[in-house]
Amino acid sequence: MSNTRTRRAFLHGCAAAVGGLGLGACVGTSGTTADGRRIVEMQLGWLVGVNQLGEVAAARLGFFDEEGLAFRIRPGGANIDGVAIVASGRYLVGETTSSPSIMLAVSQGIPIRCFAVAMQEHPYTYFSLPENPVYEPGDLVGKRIGIQPTGRVLLNALLARHQIDPSRLEVQVVGSSLVPLATGQVDVITGWATNAASLRPLGGRQLSMRLWDAGIRLYAMPYYATHRTLDEDADVLTAFLRASGRGWAFVHGNPERAVELLTDEYPILRPEDEILAARLQMPYVFNERTAEFGWGSMSPDTWSEQLETYARLGQFSTRAPRLDDLVSGAILDATRDARPHLGAPA
Repeated sequence: MSNTRTRRAFLHGCAAAVGGLGLGACVGTSGTTADGRRIVEMQLGWLVGVNQLGEVAAARLGFFDEEGLAFRIRPGGANIDGVAIVASGRYLVGETTSSPSIMLAVSQGIPIRCFAVAMQEHPYTYFSLPENPVYEPGDLVGKRIGIQPTGRVLLNALLARHQIDPSRLEVQVVGSSLVPLATGQVDVITGWATNAASLRPLGGRQLSMRLWDAGIRLYAMPYYATHRTLDEDADVLTAFLRASGRGWAFVHGNPERAVELLTDEYPILRPEDEILAARLQMPYVFNERTAEFGWGSMSPDTWSEQLETYARLGQFSTRAPRLDDLVSGAILDATRDARPHLGAPA
C-alpha cells in the first residue's frame, strides 16, 4: 500500500469519526455508559466469527461487566479500513487477521502498536489432494497454485526462503472458496486451516502444508491500539485483556457452550461449522508457549523474523519499522498473573 493511500485512509477514518461521534473521537475519547462503565469497542478487520469466540463468551458471561467495561464488537468488511478507524481514535481496540497488516501500517507512520495476539501460530495453509500431493515447499514445483490477492507476498517469501524459482510454478488468483481445488482448476490452494466452512468442499481429503511449518512465521488475530491509548488508557486495555483471557479460558474448557453463545449472538453462523472450527482453532490459541507465558503472549523473535522477511522482500515502501515501533509488552506485563496459563486441550 502506498504512503499516500495509507495516509488518505487514516484521514478518511478520522473524518468518519468526527461525523459519527463528534470531534472528541479523533483524540481518543470513548465515553462511559450511564452506570459508569467505560465503553470499549473492538474494531475488526473482517466479519465476526469463531476468531472472536473468547470475546463473545466474555461479553455474554459478564466478564467485561465485572471489569467495569461495556464491550462491543464492530465488524469490518471489504470496504472498511479497521486500522485507519482505530488510528483515528474512534475505537480503543482493534483486531486484524494477520500481523503483516500492523507491520505495513506502522511502516507508513500510522500510530499503532500490537499489545497481544489471540493465536500463537498462523493457520495459513497450502492445501492439496492425495492424488497430487504437496508435503513440502519443493513439491510446489510444476503445480498450479491458487492464491488470494493478498497471498502473493507470502508465496514469494516461501519461495525465496526455499530457493525455488517462481517461474517453475503457475500462479492463479482465486477467491476465498476452496472449490477450485476440489474441481481440479488448481493443484494447490491457500486458506486457513481453522476455517471449517471453507474446508467443507474438500470432504476431509485435503493434505496440509502450513506456512508456519515451512519457515514463514506470522501471527494471526493480533490486538492493537494507538500510542495514545497505550499511554493514557493502559488501565482500560489491561481490564480488556483480563476479561478476554477469561473468555478464551472458558472456550478452552467449554468449546461447545462457547459456540452456543456465539451463534446465539450471531444466528447467521452455522453451529456445526463453528464447533468444528473451534476445535481446529484451539491448538493455535493455546500451546506450550501459552502454558508458560499465558494466553495472548508474543515472542520478540517471531516479530523480528517477520520484519526481516518483509524487509528482504521490499514490502516497506518508506522504512522498515523497528521492533519497538511495532509492539508494546506493557499490557501483557500488567496482566501476567491474570491471563490463563493453559496448553493445548487434550
